[in-house]
Amino acid sequence: MKTLYIMRHPHKEIAKPNQDDFDIKLSPEGIEEAKKVAQNLYSLNIKPDLIVASPANRTRETAEIVSEILNYEKNVMYNEVLFQAYVNELMETISYTFDTVNEMLLIGHNPSLTALTITLNVYREEIKPGEVIKIEFDTTSWIDISKENARFIWIEKPIYNNFLKI
Repeated sequence: MKTLYIMRHPHKEIAKPNQDDFDIKLSPEGIEEAKKVAQNLYSLNIKPDLIVASPANRTRETAEIVSEILNYEKNVMYNEVLFQAYVNELMETISYTFDTVNEMLLIGHNPSLTALTITLNVYREEIKPGEVIKIEFDTTSWIDISKENARFIWIEKPIYNNFLKI
């Protein structure tokens, strides 16, 4: 079985005039959300074998916070494809992961993350900032993941500084 955690970065700062979207950082509230999300994942004993994130400032910040709190001792893999990715690019990134990885945390952006969960037929609502979705695939190889073997497990939703597990 392969497990994928899909996380949308928490709230970001309001863009300054002429600021590139790639350069926008987490807001102070977003930093606190990232810490709380990570602490919640830690309490759920989430231990990814691999963390992959978009290299944009806000996802990089999110990955750094999450990896520190989860005691993730490897390097986070920053993949440029994840910034403004199409669903097929996300699927390719995931499916080309080494099979020695059993649990992967993917940190990225909308609308591509929501499109991915819809494509996998596991979650049909917009993924909001800071939310994490857990998907399990009934396969031993990432190359074989598909909507046919994907199963929605849970979503963690930051709500008023607490979390609702559905």
